[in-house]
Amino acid sequence: MGKMLNEFKDFAMKGNVVDMAIGVIIGGAFGAIVTSVVEDLITPIIGAIFGQPDFSAITLGPIQLGNFINAVVNFLIIAICLFAVVKAINKLKKPAPAPKAARKCPFCKSEIADDATRCPHCTSELKLAK
Repeated sequence: MGKMLNEFKDFAMKGNVVDMAIGVIIGGAFGAIVTSVVEDLITPIIGAIFGQPDFSAITLGPIQLGNFINAVVNFLIIAICLFAVVKAINKLKKPAPAPKAARKCPFCKSEIADDATRCPHCTSELKLAK
């Protein structure tokens, strides 16, 4: 039992599990912000332009078709808002610098250190990289 508890502790304390838990919590808080933006800002603007944006009165007998349409419209609005936020965040990120290509021995084509004067593989004399 102790071994299994230690294995679970090691699993739970791994960086990716903790990062994922933090992401879920922040995602829930962010979801509340996005829902507020949709319900309090965007939906009233759509209602002012196109009339009342509530489709809940549409029914097909016992099927509440209007509620489904409301859910689809809300999903599309949220998806568009999230797309805009992610696009804006990606613009703010600086691209990672391209990794420097490894120096290769001109004789045996093995990778060598930048400050090497001899190839450790074929022992050829090398000029220092500039």
